[in-house]
Amino acid sequence: MRKYLNYEGVNMSNKRVTVNEFGAATKEMFGTLDVTKANMEAVSATYKICIPSKCKYAEKISENPVVLRLPVTEDVVAPSKVVAETILKPVAPAPVTETAVEMPSPVSERTSAATLDATISFIPKVDTAFVPWGNIADIKRILKSRLFFPVYLTGMSGNGKTFGIEQTCALLGREMIRVNFTAETDEDDLFGGFRLVNGETVFQYGPVVEAMMRGAVLLLDEIDLGSHKIMALQSVLEGKGYFIKKRAEWVEPAEGFTIIATANTKGKGSDDGRFIGTNVLNEAFLDRFSVTMYQPYPTEAIEKKILVKAAEGFGIESEALGKFIPNLTMWGDIIRKTFEEGGVDEIVSTRRLVDILKSFSIFGDRGKAIKMAIERFDDETRESFMSLYEKIDAGVGMEDVATEMNAEEVKIEEVDADEDF
Repeated sequence: MRKYLNYEGVNMSNKRVTVNEFGAATKEMFGTLDVTKANMEAVSATYKICIPSKCKYAEKISENPVVLRLPVTEDVVAPSKVVAETILKPVAPAPVTETAVEMPSPVSERTSAATLDATISFIPKVDTAFVPWGNIADIKRILKSRLFFPVYLTGMSGNGKTFGIEQTCALLGREMIRVNFTAETDEDDLFGGFRLVNGETVFQYGPVVEAMMRGAVLLLDEIDLGSHKIMALQSVLEGKGYFIKKRAEWVEPAEGFTIIATANTKGKGSDDGRFIGTNVLNEAFLDRFSVTMYQPYPTEAIEKKILVKAAEGFGIESEALGKFIPNLTMWGDIIRKTFEEGGVDEIVSTRRLVDILKSFSIFGDRGKAIKMAIERFDDETRESFMSLYEKIDAGVGMEDVATEMNAEEVKIEEVDADEDF
């Protein structure tokens, strides 16, 4: 089934035509297949025909003004105006008698479908603070191939999963449309639904359909927070089209379309309760991802580069920093290793370290920046983490600091055990 677009001011009762038929009429009227949106509307109004939606997402050959090249699949020969009007002119409806019952027209003719402006770019802005690492090289190769290759990227929070995908798209000039999942995300949120706009009922395409039409990268962020309703994505994850039931419309993915999902779990739920709200995802759903990638926290050396770039972006001079960045990365690394060994229940992410630098750029106080970053932790953990940083800042050796921290955690656990009795 073909898709037809309703530009503002275009009558949806106009006759539906193929891209080639629309191209023939356009070529006769303007002598070219390179046209503006206004040109297409003029063709629609002159010949009483709908504009096929593929024309909206045609190749852009000029920016100012925006000129699109109609995607005809064969050489079109412009018909004479008389022939065009005869072939393309809509058939007049039969007169309604007194006994006749007027049937409602199809949804696609009764309502328009609102799409995002094709001239709006969804290519993310390049962030000069970005440091490529981890899975980025593999993701870059996948996106450069322009093949449909869905990826499930998992890892702890705050380690740069989403930011890395966004910046890879930015550097490659790829459009990216992001969907943030919650337990309430449903089919309408993903594929589109009816909305009331200026007193009229309009069907608005959802982000999945927009990404499919544009050949963009669809980022399904925090997908393990979604409910069973995400099963509606099954056919899309197979690289196939999707049938929008409410419009009786079939949407095919354009070349270059692919999917990357991010999650804090591997779709098996959160055993330790750390990521409350995450769900066990259907195995058939997970199996439709071509690969699963795990992203750990960066190494201490990589994290230093990330923090140096961040500090530059925040306008912090190197003289003011001193040993702040090396101390922060050592602090974060010790805490993470202790967390992995079960010594502490909290962790300091790379994002948290960047936030500490941002706080420092605002308040100019290292201790205050750290205290504000760990304020949400319980008293024992907060005091332990602060004490750890103070020892690192004082030049205590890493092994001695780690040993002292583990001993402190054992002491805390013993106190907690005594309190239980």
